[in-house]
Amino acid sequence: MIELKDLTKYYPSDLGHQYVFQDINFVFPKDRNVALLGSNGAGKSTLFRIIAGSEYPNTGKVITDKAISWPVALATGIHPQMTGRENTRFIGRVNGVADLDEYEEKVKNFAELGIKYDLPVKSYSSGMRSRLAFGCCVAIDFDIYLIDEATSVGDQKFRKKAKQALLDKSKSANVIMVSHDIKEIREFCDSAIILHKGELAYYDNLEQALEVYKQL
Repeated sequence: MIELKDLTKYYPSDLGHQYVFQDINFVFPKDRNVALLGSNGAGKSTLFRIIAGSEYPNTGKVITDKAISWPVALATGIHPQMTGRENTRFIGRVNGVADLDEYEEKVKNFAELGIKYDLPVKSYSSGMRSRLAFGCCVAIDFDIYLIDEATSVGDQKFRKKAKQALLDKSKSANVIMVSHDIKEIREFCDSAIILHKGELAYYDNLEQALEVYKQL
């Protein structure tokens, strides 16, 4: 369960507080793969970051009893001075991974970093950092995976592999996805939430949600 309780987010400006949303109360449906939809500027990326814990609301809170991933492919928590292997072990420990040696090897093989796995991340390209973060994420069994344009990581071969890994995860776990790719949304999701004018509306029927989304 993910519950948003009295959630408010605003940004200060010379014209006063600019609210993204105010006093939202909402419970995400259980055991559904949900697309988070909204027009540009609606606040869906902000809400996504708040659910992930990488941004905080001004008031209110997110309540959950589920293990939620960080946004897949986002290099949050990757330390540039540490090697890929050291970062992997650190992330594994923080997330309670029991067998760190096995986890290390899974990430190394998935991220396709080769010997660079033992070099400092500051020497990596942005694509390599993203592959490392992606590998660290999908090698952990979360209850819910947050997917934000994640299948754009790396070259075409790696994108295909990444997409399949997430599709496999979506069969045993749930996903919340932010994407502008309707085809991708249809592949991953079976329902949707539309954020519009600071309000959330849930649609059990994905196609109905997509029709509403197109009219925004």
